[in-house]
Amino acid sequence: VQLQASGGGLVQAGDSLIISCIVSGSTFSSFVMGWFRQAPGKEREFVACILSSNSTYYYQTVKGRFTISRDNLKNTVYLQMNSLKPEDTAVYYCAAAPELVIITATMRYDYWGKGTQVTVSS
Repeated sequence: VQLQASGGGLVQAGDSLIISCIVSGSTFSSFVMGWFRQAPGKEREFVACILSSNSTYYYQTVKGRFTISRDNLKNTVYLQMNSLKPEDTAVYYCAAAPELVIITATMRYDYWGKGTQVTVSS
């Protein structure tokens, strides 16, 4: 299974950005898909996840600003990020697990993409 994230970039505070992750090599629709982020000097943290049923769960600090979605026909998961803040600056990683439940722990995801950098300037 391979994951490829893209769409990161440099934006200003208050801007919006959408990042995406394409999955290949397995049955995308059977995976729970997650987005994580890691800022310099910090541990990787959960951002959001989405089940094949389109049920979602968000980290409290992004709830209401970020929206995770998936297109099972395109094997792609998206993260729409609105009202971006400098503290959202991080490398964003997509992850996948062959599960049908909400998963927030990094150790429970089996597959990871290489990450895409999101930088929010003040």
